Amino acid sequence: MSRAPRRSTPEERAALESALVATGEEDRSAFSTLYRLTSAKLFGICLRICGSKAAAEDVMSDVYLTIWKRAGAYQPGRASPISWLATIARNRAIDWRRAAANRPMADIDDVVEPASDTPAADDMIAESQRDAALEECLRGLGDDQQRAVRTAFFGGLTYAELADKEGIPLGTMKSRMRRALIALKSCMEGKE
Repeated sequence: MSRAPRRSTPEERAALESALVATGEEDRSAFSTLYRLTSAKLFGICLRICGSKAAAEDVMSDVYLTIWKRAGAYQPGRASPISWLATIARNRAIDWRRAAANRPMADIDDVVEPASDTPAADDMIAESQRDAALEECLRGLGDDQQRAVRTAFFGGLTYAELADKEGIPLGTMKSRMRRALIALKSCMEGKE
């Protein structure tokens, strides 16, 4: 005998709604909480529609990326938070099904054996030389520019996050990055 799905308590719904609203304000901790509270249910939706665990896992990454980007559009009171999230999961899974149906299947005789993952020695040498040249060009920047470029590109921070971290206006950070990237480009072109 199958059991009816358990209904969430008002406290659980309030916690989920709070996490969703905070995610809309780019709160990473709230996003983590939101994932913990909803991933099992949303995975079940994706699995049912996609039909395979691997496909559902792929779709789930797209689902949470969409949630991160669109959480600010959620309006408490218009829809329950789980309904809003389930709609995103359902739509992403359906999109995946449609795309999968439109992918042409390759004939087994047309499939090429994959190339080795190991790069050729000359490619490794060229990459090493580019890395050394880039490092040299980075050291030629001013301290503020060097720190901004390293933090943005190697640390994954956005310009807005960088500006906030440095305590400067966003426009100033954008100008600093633009000048740094122009200087890096010029330096790298001179090394070719």
